[in-house]
Amino acid sequence: MTPPLPGPLSHLAPLLDDYGYPAVGLLVFLDNCGVPVPGQTILVLAAVYAGTGRMSIAAVATIAVVAAVAGNSTGYLIGRRGGPPFVQRWGRYLRLTPARMGRAEGFFARHGGKVVTVARFVDGLRQTNGIVAGATRMPLPRFTVANVAGALLWVGVWASAGYLAGNNVGTLYERAVRYQFYLLAAFGLLLLALLVRLLLRRRGGPRDGAAGDPHRADRKAPGGPSTPGPRGGGQPRSGTTSKDEA
Repeated sequence: MTPPLPGPLSHLAPLLDDYGYPAVGLLVFLDNCGVPVPGQTILVLAAVYAGTGRMSIAAVATIAVVAAVAGNSTGYLIGRRGGPPFVQRWGRYLRLTPARMGRAEGFFARHGGKVVTVARFVDGLRQTNGIVAGATRMPLPRFTVANVAGALLWVGVWASAGYLAGNNVGTLYERAVRYQFYLLAAFGLLLLALLVRLLLRRRGGPRDGAAGDPHRADRKAPGGPSTPGPRGGGQPRSGTTSKDEA
């Protein structure tokens, strides 16, 4: 018998009752390629069903991993093919403004693999990280490794939580949502720290460059020669000197 379900899970129960495994695969796929659907919620619900014997946990986990990898890969291809024009035209529907995209490019260049691995645990990032990775030209092999690792980690955590929750699924789900908020806050603080560090480097760059340029220091030195002569560095010819002395 299925335990009492909290609101988000109970709303999806009829869909899972009617369509079973295909519903899990479809919603997880769409949730990972940019469409804001409750893919994570139906994954937890399917795992709860598996814990009561109504579904197979092995089948639920396998379908969810394949769908998550395929969905994120589809998002990557969309971002790769469309690039910045795609973000400018359609990004507002996915909360990808040009300003956010500009900040994401440098961040993904340094930390793209880590972001793709953990992005599924944060609403918003789960739907858009593949698109951003493709639009910022993240190398495909690096993206694929992080994509598969992230799918295994995400499905493993939520499928295990739902399967083992039993009658405490409501309390567990509420706590998980709360911790997800903390994770999002920590990610935001990390991003802010990296941006501040980048700004400080840019401000300090020109001064360091001026101090390390010996030619610029020579031009600014007081009393120095303004322009060297055409020959011999401005020194008079030896023949002219002999004639004057004579």
